[in-house]
Amino acid sequence: IASADVVWADETPVRVLDVKKTRQGYLWTFLTQTAQGEWLLGYRFSLGRASTTPKEVLGGTRGALVVDAYTGYNAVTLPEGRVRVGCWAHVRRRFFEALPTAPEAREALDFILALYRVEALAREAGVVRTDAHRELRQQQSLPVLSALRAWMESQAPRHLPKGPMGQALSYALKQWDALTRFSSDARLPLDNNRSEAALRKVALGRKNFLFVGHEAAGENLAGLYALVATCEANQVNPEAYLADMLLRVQTHPHSRIGELLPYEWMRRRAADPPDSPRQLSP
Repeated sequence: IASADVVWADETPVRVLDVKKTRQGYLWTFLTQTAQGEWLLGYRFSLGRASTTPKEVLGGTRGALVVDAYTGYNAVTLPEGRVRVGCWAHVRRRFFEALPTAPEAREALDFILALYRVEALAREAGVVRTDAHRELRQQQSLPVLSALRAWMESQAPRHLPKGPMGQALSYALKQWDALTRFSSDARLPLDNNRSEAALRKVALGRKNFLFVGHEAAGENLAGLYALVATCEANQVNPEAYLADMLLRVQTHPHSRIGELLPYEWMRRRAADPPDSPRQLSP
């Protein structure tokens, strides 16, 4: 994941058992898509939300990093790291929350909807992440962005800075460079929804097991989430995968451990079905 050109990232809190109480920990997700279309989802556990985890995973790498506005990722972005790519879903959420007190926020939502309609056109035409996709963005998304920027600048003096609408405008304007980078690079998405979706299972876990027992348990949880989530993202049956992989990993050569990653395992299973005499060698 760290060697990929485009990486999505996000984090969410998880309670960790301490002496007679719990403390705050975090599960981070870092994910990417290979040139062959396979999704790789990684998770990391930490006891804090500082920039330590992003630096451990992405420090010294180059490319694009799709994240929200959290400053903890600054340590691995420009000027010496990755190019930061903003999230229009976060921008939209803030304008939506401003609607009850500022009905004019509907205009911002309409502008953002227009950006997503361009992406829908690219999907329908089957040109996603191609030069044709970039050209479509240049022709149709750029005018929308220009009009939205002008509208926000005209609206900013009319709203209290700490009000919902003022905060929504400030959030978007401060991130403008990161939010508009997608228009010149077809590889970049409009939002960070992929990584948010990857953390939904963590939110479900919070409701079920409430907390992890200690730091090592959090690290184990992150590893298990990575395997199961990567299975799900690549249409691999997690139960069948784990049942087979946990036996193979005991004797599989360490230098070839990548062969047991979910998508590699599935590729080899497709080439050598279970009833075939040439199954994946241990």
